[in-house]
Amino acid sequence: TMGNSVSMLRKFLLVLALLGCGLAQAGPTILVFGDSLSAAYGISRQDGWVTLLQERLRQQRLDYTVANASVSGETTSGGASRIAATLAAHKPAIVVVALGANDGLRGLPLGQMRENLAAIIRAAEKSGSRVLLVGMQMPPNYGPQYTRDYAQVFVALARRFKCALVPFLLAGV
Repeated sequence: TMGNSVSMLRKFLLVLALLGCGLAQAGPTILVFGDSLSAAYGISRQDGWVTLLQERLRQQRLDYTVANASVSGETTSGGASRIAATLAAHKPAIVVVALGANDGLRGLPLGQMRENLAAIIRAAEKSGSRVLLVGMQMPPNYGPQYTRDYAQVFVALARRFKCALVPFLLAGV
């Protein structure tokens, strides 16, 4: 519902505001680097959360531009292969990494997903960007062990890189 979407956007704004502290010398771009959930696949682009985030930032008079470099169907492997060029093109102050859902849905090895996400985070940090990692959850039919281990990948990476974490993109939706 719209109310839940607004609630989710408020959470993103809070995390982004916390990340934004001390970024006066950095560029004003927030790069969203995700999959179909961020690319607004199947809905009007103006109804997607990335566009709603841009609108909310304008309403709050926060001088950021949101660049959406999300690709429907993207896996962490695809993201890792295109992160360098995307960072060079946008020079973001903040990178919102919202990948991993397609890895999980395809049952790809979690170690591979973890290393790909780590490479993306390292590249973003090396470019001078702050990172907000956005997690996902798998449906229960993948089994309790895989579901638990999958969610832990995001938690472990956030701890390892000391980056902000939204544990589940769709919480409250």
